[in-house]
Amino acid sequence: MMIKDWKGNAKTTFATLGASNHTDKKRDERDFYATDPIAAEKLLERETFSRHIWEPACGLLHLSKVFEAHGYTVRSSDIVARCEGVEEKDFLFFNSEKWDGDIITNPPFATAEEFIYKSLELIPTGNKVAMFLRIQFLEGANRRKLFDFAPPQTVYVFSNRVNCAQNGEFTKYMKNSAICYAWFVWVKGYKGQTTIKWI
Repeated sequence: MMIKDWKGNAKTTFATLGASNHTDKKRDERDFYATDPIAAEKLLERETFSRHIWEPACGLLHLSKVFEAHGYTVRSSDIVARCEGVEEKDFLFFNSEKWDGDIITNPPFATAEEFIYKSLELIPTGNKVAMFLRIQFLEGANRRKLFDFAPPQTVYVFSNRVNCAQNGEFTKYMKNSAICYAWFVWVKGYKGQTTIKWI
């Protein structure tokens, strides 16, 4: 029997699965990991949205600019305004103004569930929420409660890995990511089965 030459360790396993924060690098203080714009392009090839989109964790506008280029009117906000054209607003802590449009973002990892609940609270029935999340977001008892309450209509899994760059510095993160991401798309009021599709 051939024995594989395994040179990894426990950290390697967790990092490869994307199932843990086992890493030698310190996470960004505000959890700012910019999304490759190709992720937004691929989403728009498969979904149509309201004319008005709110990107509430917009970072340096990587996703917002793609939406604008496709003719959408985009509201771009973040807890920190890192560039011009960004409204400085903590999405989770403000008066519950309603949003007559759709909400699309890559939420901070630590508060992804809160972003989903808040987004669904703010939009009208029939409108959409799209979140760029790790595939492991499908796991967990608390998330099961979320999915029972509001099942995503579609989950689009990336067959080829998409990079997220700390502080938006993509030149430092040219290698393929070890983490599998997916777009989770909710339609407010939808109670059917979730469909899995591949990008």
